[in-house]
Amino acid sequence: MKRALALMVLLAATPVAAPLAQEVQKPEMAKLSLKVGDAAPDFTLLSDEWKNVKLSDFRGKKNVFLAVYVLAFTGG
Repeated sequence: MKRALALMVLLAATPVAAPLAQEVQKPEMAKLSLKVGDAAPDFTLLSDEWKNVKLSDFRGKKNVFLAVYVLAFTGG
């Protein structure tokens, strides 16, 4: 009897909790469109030495080459 009651309480609370969890987890996506020749927006990435590196750190100093390996950590 206690199991049935616990299951009913759990099922009754599930529809209320699911929409609340979805609203909290929605990340804000920046809507940005760039054209050829536009300056790249500033961003931060981890270096090969696990340090934060910002694009603005290299502005006017060096050329920056960003390589993206889409399937680097997959079997494909």
